Amino acid sequence: MRLSVLDQSPIPEGSTGAEALRNTLDLARLCDELGYHRYWLAEHHGGVMLAGPSPEALVGPVAAATERIRVGSGGVMLPHYSPYKVAETFSVLSALYPGRIDLGIGRAPGTDPLTTYALQRDRRQAAPDDFPQQLSELLGYLEDALPANHPFARLGATLPGRPESPELWLLGSSAQSAIWAAQLGLPYSFADFINPEGAEIARLYRERFDPGAGRLQAPRVSVGVWALCADTDEEAVKLAASARMAMAMLRRGQPIPVPPVEKAVRWYEAQGKPVETEAGLRNRRMVLGAPATVRAGIERIADAYGAEEVILVNVVHDHQARRRSYELIAEAFGLPAAADRAAAA
Repeated sequence: MRLSVLDQSPIPEGSTGAEALRNTLDLARLCDELGYHRYWLAEHHGGVMLAGPSPEALVGPVAAATERIRVGSGGVMLPHYSPYKVAETFSVLSALYPGRIDLGIGRAPGTDPLTTYALQRDRRQAAPDDFPQQLSELLGYLEDALPANHPFARLGATLPGRPESPELWLLGSSAQSAIWAAQLGLPYSFADFINPEGAEIARLYRERFDPGAGRLQAPRVSVGVWALCADTDEEAVKLAASARMAMAMLRRGQPIPVPPVEKAVRWYEAQGKPVETEAGLRNRRMVLGAPATVRAGIERIADAYGAEEVILVNVVHDHQARRRSYELIAEAFGLPAAADRAAAA
């Protein structure tokens, strides 16, 4: 089973977005050394908790800072963009880092309605919900396969990175995204950390997968899992309090940077909700604990999805604790590079 990373570039309280982005580069270098398979950058707009609104701007610096790991978007929220511009951008990246660039495409806005409106170029009316058409157009450019009578037919051949091209994935957390991925014969990445009831959706994708689309001979599934590892179960659960508080405040419409652990613990205690001590699959959206606990939880989710790859995501206040989490998980799964690194240390 492959292990990969989705980085949302969290902004710790008392820090800045600029520092969060530098932490992204640092974590990417570490994960490259540890032997993770790919490193994806998320897209979120207009918030104070996450510093990654432009994965297309981060992919290049991350690829330049690493040597082996695949780098891509997790994902580009296509409704905000011109399909042709996305194709051009990732064509350039593919030329500069051949065989290493992924283009993960999503449909969600990645923000609130007001910020979505601010992202629109034409604000005279709401943008149309035409994601399937956008996705088909994007594929047409990347594969130089638009119909001859299409007004933009010649543009696919002009992409500057040819013959290199990104590996395209469809991201989702609903049955509709699974159906589109299956119909188009695309690899599919499901966000279990958003919707922990997705095993049946992954099964739907496999059942409806069309190899006749000519892109993959068989379905490919990865699953995004929120996982945080520490030396003990108790420490991991405590570290997760920061993200849990930040998300609770976001749901209240009061977004905050990622708070320190001690502040988050006090916040929960003040509400009569002490931080739980149970680890593992405590609420299925978070896998928390010591290495053995986290490995068991990750394997259980991967097995439920029939996934050949797990993409790990977490939000932690302390960057060193975040680094340590990915080190421990790599060692727990016996990634060769992590084992060599640990032996050298």
